[in-house]
Parts: sequence; structure tokens; C-alpha cells
Amino acid sequence: MSTQSTTPSRGKVPFGQKSAFGAGHFILNILPGTLGVFIQFFLLTAWGVDPLWAGLLGGLPRIFDSLTDPIMGFISDNTKSKWGRRRPYIFIGAIISGVLFFLMWQIDDDASQTYIIWHVMVLQLLFLIGNTMFATPLVGLGYEMTSDYNERTKIMAFSNTMGQIAWMIVPWLYVIIPDSNTFNTQTEGVRTMALIVGGLCVVFGVLPALFCKGIDSAHMENRKEINFKSLASNMTDLWEGIKQVSKNKPFMKLCGATFLVFNGFQLVAAFGVFIIVFYMYSGSYELAGTWPAWFNTINAMITAFIVIPIISKMASKWGKRQAFIISTIISIIGYILKWWGFDKDLNSTFNQTSFGETLNAGVSSIFSTINPFLDSVGMSWFSIDPGSEVPWLIFLPIPFFAFGMGGLFTLMMSMTADVCDLDELENGMPRKEGTFGAIYWLMVKIGQSMALVLGGLILSIVGFDPNVTEQSLETMNNLRIADIIVPAGTAALAVWVMWTYSLSESRAKEIKETLIERRGEL
Repeated sequence: MSTQSTTPSRGKVPFGQKSAFGAGHFILNILPGTLGVFIQFFLLTAWGVDPLWAGLLGGLPRIFDSLTDPIMGFISDNTKSKWGRRRPYIFIGAIISGVLFFLMWQIDDDASQTYIIWHVMVLQLLFLIGNTMFATPLVGLGYEMTSDYNERTKIMAFSNTMGQIAWMIVPWLYVIIPDSNTFNTQTEGVRTMALIVGGLCVVFGVLPALFCKGIDSAHMENRKEINFKSLASNMTDLWEGIKQVSKNKPFMKLCGATFLVFNGFQLVAAFGVFIIVFYMYSGSYELAGTWPAWFNTINAMITAFIVIPIISKMASKWGKRQAFIISTIISIIGYILKWWGFDKDLNSTFNQTSFGETLNAGVSSIFSTINPFLDSVGMSWFSIDPGSEVPWLIFLPIPFFAFGMGGLFTLMMSMTADVCDLDELENGMPRKEGTFGAIYWLMVKIGQSMALVLGGLILSIVGFDPNVTEQSLETMNNLRIADIIVPAGTAALAVWVMWTYSLSESRAKEIKETLIERRGEL
């Protein structure tokens, strides 16, 4: 068990640097979130692209993306520059990513399907190169901003909070873009939002490069020469580095637990929307209104502003491993509570109670007042019908299952920074934060790809057909069961994986002291 210790002034990262790093993580989340919405939904509804091709456009580039991550990690680990190992790539990558994301979606309304497929495929591959240049060094930079055990958790908590802001925004793209009062057509909405997101990428993405400081690598030994002449030997060194990383047992436990928790969450991510629309509102998107968007936004808000700060305190008091196990168990309780939270009869019964009627009257009064203002500023898509009943109980499980994703990236990325110290102790210089970050996020991307495939498979197994308004009660109950069992089961397996994680705070401090004796402070 950890004893809460004070971070030395040398180990503290100034708020400005944390903010800049958090801005980078906002972009790290808003880009894939928006890209997923555009490819999986608006390519179909706005341009009429065949769902099979849309699925291939979403999945095939991920294979290419997974190959470039370790290469970029190796390059940034071994870069020699007066601006540091990471910052030049973050700066250039943010600009390339923003520009190419904008260009990817400048497609004419009457473009042929063949043109759209090739346009999005080619531009997406180029975009992913720029995004890898930005994302992989950014993750590596976060691991080396401090060598203090607890400050690492605070940095990752802050950046994860900033990242959650993206997920407060992304669900509303489904509402804003089709809104006829905001855009004339969905294609116009996609093109405009692509411009906004691309601009945000450039503006916020360069901030970590300008204001964050990594370790002083001027005297770091054993770095490889990176050029075309040394390409063959670089590939050999890259492979050796990957093998060293894969032999790091604590790190492989982190990767395994991340794969389980994240993949389980992603597998059922869309199920909540389907259950709200097709079970609670009998297949009527009109009756469901903006509740699916509100559900995901409130989830992100609770994660960012309540759950993550609690987890950060838990890690400082009890240790990162214990904090992960406790937060993951709490998330399992939340997944189980979804059975009652998404019960339409229970929601109806609750709304007939005096307390439910009081809550609904309050919401009705608030939106009766602000709806005219929202209409006047072109934000009618944000309004709620004052006469509608709020499905209050769907929000009940959120404060519990939010501990799963809130704890995952806050704690796992902090622990990966500790693992980088262990790797230096065992394998020497150069430090491989970029390679560790690349391999870690490779697990995340593999999880995303598998979730796209297995999520559709589960929908098929339970008999769900999104083209049919009326789903059978058996189908919806089976979908509700899958929505609970899958993430709860993978979370339980993650707890088992992490139960024997051995890199405690005391061990991490021993490693740090040994490294300082060996090569001094970096």
C-alpha cells in the first residue's frame, strides 16, 4: 500500500505545461472521435456510400496505422535535436493532421461512390502518417515530463480530463450536422465541421511542442543515427527494441489489462444508443430526441470532473495498482446497474412518483425558458421538449461504470512511465518512452478494430436489425444482457491480470534512485 508522499519541487510540472499537454490530448481524442462519426455514419447518410465500403474505410487504414506507430516511436526515441526528441514531430504532425483532416472531407455532393472511396482512403492514409507524427511523440513526451511517481499520475489525470472534453462534443455531431436549421445539407455540415476540427487540431495541437519540456537528452547515450543510409540497421534496432519491450512483464500486464477494459467498453459503446432508441422509445429516433447524446455527454462530464480527480487521489493514497483494481470493480457494479437503469417500465414508474414529477417539472421550466434563446442563436438542436419525460434512470449507472475508462488511461499511462524507468535499469540507454507509448497504443487500436468486428457480430447473434423499427422483446433483452456481460466480464479479467502487478511505489523509487546514481538527473 502506498503512503501519500509530497512531490519534490523538482518533480512538479507547472500548470501551464500540464495545460499544454492536456490540449494535445484533447486533439488526440477529438480527431479519432470525429473521424469515426464521419466514416461510420455520415458517409452512409450524407453521401450514400455502401456500408461495407464504409466499414473497410474505417478498418483497413488501422492496419497501416498500427505499423507506423512503433516506427515513429523508435525515430523519436533516437532523434537528436536542439528542440528535443519529441517536440519537432508534435509541431509538424499537428499541422499536417489538421490540414489533411480538413481536405479529407471536402467532397462534392454529387461525387461518385468510387471517387469518394479513393479520396477518403488516400487522404486518410496521409492523415494517419501526420497523426502518428503528432500522437506517438506526444504520448512519449508525457512519460518523461517528470520522474516523480505521483506527479506522473497527476499529469495523466489532467490530460485525461482534457481528453474527455472531446467526448462531450463528439456525440452532438450526430445532432448538429443533420439539423436543417444549422446546415442546408448533411454534406455541408460535414465539410464545415471538418474545417472547425482541423483548425482546432492546428491551434491546440502545437501547444505541447511550444510549452512542454521533456528530459534533457543532450547527453543520452547509445542513440541510433536516423537516416536513409542506416535504414536497414534501424529496422533491426527497432525489432530488438520491440523484443525488449515485450519481455517487460509489468508492461505486458498493463497492455493486457488495457486491451481487456478498452475492448470490452468499445464492443458495446453503440449498444446504449440502440437500447435507448429501439427498446425505450420503440425505434423512434424522434421520440428519443437528444437523450443518446446527453447520455454520452454526461458520461464524459462525470468522468472528467468527478471520477478522474477521485482516482488520482486514490492512486496517491493507496498506490496505482490498488486504485486500478478498485476503480475497475466499481465499474463492474455500474455495468450491472444498467439492467435497471435501462428498464423502460422502471423509468416510467419513476416518472410517476412525486420525486420524478418534480424533476421533470424542473427540466420543463428550465428549457421552456432557454429554448427561445437557443432557437435565436441557431442552437435549437440542443433544446429539450419541455413536455417530454426524462429517462432519469439511464443516468444512474454512469457514476459507477465511468470509473472503468476514467481509471484506465489515467493510471495505465502513469504506470507506463514507471515501466520506462525499469526498462532503462535493465537495458540501458536510450530511454524508449516513444516505443513503449507506440506499443501501448497499438493495443488500444487493436481493441478498436476488434470492437468494430465483434460488435457487429454480437448484434447479428442477438438478431438486431437497425433497419427494422420494431425489434422483438427477446432481441432487446439479449442486447441488454450483452451490454452488461461483455464489459463486466473483460473488466473482471483485467482485475485478474493486474492482481500480481509488481511495480509498486517503493520499487519505483528504488529504481529512480539507482538510475540517478548511474547517470545523474535528466
